[in-house]
Amino acid sequence: MRLPAEFSLIARHFLPLAGPGAMGLADDAAILTPPPGRELVLSADAMVAGVHFLPDDPPETVGRKLLRVNLSDLAAKGALPIGYLMTVSTPADTPDVWFAGFAAGLALDQAAYGIALLGGDTTSTPGPVSLSLTIIGHVAPGTAVLRSGARPGDEIWLTGTIGDGALGLQAALGRVADADGYLLDRYRLPRPRIGLALAGIASAAMDVSDGLVQDLGHLCRAGNVAAEIEAARVPLSEAARAAGAAWLETCLTGGDDYELLLAVPAGRRAALLSETARAGVAVTRIGFFRPGPPDVTVRRADGEPMELTKSGWSHF
Repeated sequence: MRLPAEFSLIARHFLPLAGPGAMGLADDAAILTPPPGRELVLSADAMVAGVHFLPDDPPETVGRKLLRVNLSDLAAKGALPIGYLMTVSTPADTPDVWFAGFAAGLALDQAAYGIALLGGDTTSTPGPVSLSLTIIGHVAPGTAVLRSGARPGDEIWLTGTIGDGALGLQAALGRVADADGYLLDRYRLPRPRIGLALAGIASAAMDVSDGLVQDLGHLCRAGNVAAEIEAARVPLSEAARAAGAAWLETCLTGGDDYELLLAVPAGRRAALLSETARAGVAVTRIGFFRPGPPDVTVRRADGEPMELTKSGWSHF
């Protein structure tokens, strides 16, 4: 008997990505056994063409970005990945070559990050390509780093550089020069900081997806603290600096960085630097938390507050 078109597509492109517990993608559910003595960590993110990626982005990078933005959520918890569930909704006329490229991108990052597909769904939609992924990871019991632990006096640290993702989108739209494609690459392919052992070092953490200032505000509200950062200390890549001072606010509020934002007690600074050096991840101290209403102040080089027209990306 000939397979229905949907199941034929799954067999061609997604079955090779399936891992143990996926039941060969032939059942309605996966069966997962977590590593002994570990707690599960789950997170979900969606991506829609024209909102989270450009409709003409290569399907390979679309697949990799979908997986990586979810891996970034695990990284912020200090968790390691196990597997993922995925829903793919595409217009009926989506060519098979798009699915082939999308699956090839997933395969590359599955190998890189030690993760496998467990199941999901494929559907047709009259709208743009819509993708959703639920990722599953694990941590030692009681060690997941939450958003709610920041306390007055904790230092604010950032991994990597900020602003490259937002400027990459502007480069794709022809608004920022990007001769070597560095910024566009950072927009299309985030670098999730999987593997950083944050337990016992960071008192709070989250990844920067919707803008540094806005996401720092989330940590403030969760911990009922205020935050101050120095704009001059925020780490920018050479490409972001070359874009010019006019783009600084975009770097601070644009989002799509997927770097880690950490609250770290001063006494744990050495432990943080040791761990990030072990993992080969650059980290920069940009400010501190203090008592006060949950709010973020960005200071200019002269110490005066920086006026921002927005704090970050909003989905509504």
